[in-house]
Amino acid sequence: MTIESLPGSSASLGTKKSMTYFSNVYVLGLTVTAGIGGLLFGYDTGVISGALLYIKDEFEVVAQSDFLQETIVSMALVGAIIGAAGGGWMNDAYGRKRATLIADVVFTVGSLVMCAAPDPYVLIFGRLLVGLGVGMASVTAPVYIAEASPSEIRGGLVGTNVLMITGGQFLSYLVNLAFTEMNGTWRWMLGVAAVPAILQFFLMLLLPESPRWLYLKNEKEKAVAVLAKIYDPDRLEEEKELLSVASDENVESKNSVRYLDVFKSKEMRLAFFAGAGLQAFQQFTGINTVMYYSPTIVQMAGFSSNQLALLLSLIVAAMNAAGTIVGIYLIDRCGRRRLALTSLFGVILSLLILSGAFFLQSSGVNSNISDLNTDNVSSGANLGWFAVLGLALYIASFAPGMGPVPWAVNSEIYPEAYRGVCGGMSATVNWVSNLIVAQTFLSVVALVGTAATFLIIAGIAIVAFGFVLAFVPETKGLSFEQVERMWKDKAWGTGDSQQRLLSNSEP
Repeated sequence: MTIESLPGSSASLGTKKSMTYFSNVYVLGLTVTAGIGGLLFGYDTGVISGALLYIKDEFEVVAQSDFLQETIVSMALVGAIIGAAGGGWMNDAYGRKRATLIADVVFTVGSLVMCAAPDPYVLIFGRLLVGLGVGMASVTAPVYIAEASPSEIRGGLVGTNVLMITGGQFLSYLVNLAFTEMNGTWRWMLGVAAVPAILQFFLMLLLPESPRWLYLKNEKEKAVAVLAKIYDPDRLEEEKELLSVASDENVESKNSVRYLDVFKSKEMRLAFFAGAGLQAFQQFTGINTVMYYSPTIVQMAGFSSNQLALLLSLIVAAMNAAGTIVGIYLIDRCGRRRLALTSLFGVILSLLILSGAFFLQSSGVNSNISDLNTDNVSSGANLGWFAVLGLALYIASFAPGMGPVPWAVNSEIYPEAYRGVCGGMSATVNWVSNLIVAQTFLSVVALVGTAATFLIIAGIAIVAFGFVLAFVPETKGLSFEQVERMWKDKAWGTGDSQQRLLSNSEP
């Protein structure tokens, strides 16, 4: 039997009415509610840059210590690493819904601690708590959404969580602007994040647990009741059959999956390598470094106003969100693999443009702008706009593909019993990679220069392109069961996957 002929595949749905993104209000509402976790993710990563300016004004010890400033920013990343690692286990042990509720409580407490912090050290503790909540949410939201999504629109729905992340970043810049004239500026900026977390907590109380997690835990009647709100009667029977197959195949690992178990079977190693690799390359292909250099790039274009730099941050965040919307539209039409490859091609080209612009600037092409020579002024401005073009192309390329694809792929490539643990481990890889980039970027720039740094990142993007070609399969339109069968066939060759599964479980 081929993958395409199994129940739940795109082919098997050809004679039935396939769902569209907006066709089921219940699924869309569930997706948006779970995606508030992504909003918290994006808001926290964006708001601290503006808040830090005012934190330095209030605490002189922070203004005088680069280490304290770096710790205030990076402690949330440390918390996210811990939260993602533990969140995977929590998802499998207690369910996606409870994990979300716990993440909301931790995030809310962290936001309030930051808001009321009497000194920088309490503020740092609040940042750690917020990071724990963000890390847990980064694991839970994509898995929860994926497990309640019809296969034909699963990528777009999981991509909505990424849209909430980019939307949260945009919101953080608006909040930074809104509170600049208020007393206790930074406290408002950091404390207001508790509002969406509280909102999600109460909305999640009204939503069910993931139907697939319920089925795995032998709460089959509850699982079917949830599925009945998503599918019509004919499709419901098909989904129940798929759940039954998945439950039978995962019976031995329902309550015993541990982190090391991921590496004991060849198909799980292949799946985790693909998923974790995508998460690492999402960070190492430079999204945060390009965002960091946005003000510098616009200054190269001849604009030095701080207000303009803040406006640029808003524009870049808006472009990122708009690009994610394009990704949501394309991911279930073009497929994850093709979208990632196209995205990386654009990223490589844009990084080469940025490297070239900074190289020309450092070589003296733009060094005589202060002269009254009209030609020099014109060449400097042109060079700056050349860099701005590279920035715009980078965001337009990255946002639709390498933004949502790693999260979508990781939400669907693991078997039911391993989904939480593997999702947590791959999200941890993402956060660790994020921290590595944040801690080394300026050092690399100081060592080899900005132009060479962007050239190095372009080289990493080329490696990422080859990685996707070699190790990331297409999962567009496939059910979870079909994806699991695909990994077994890749691990053991073509033939009876059930026999391969039996041989794989032998000591």
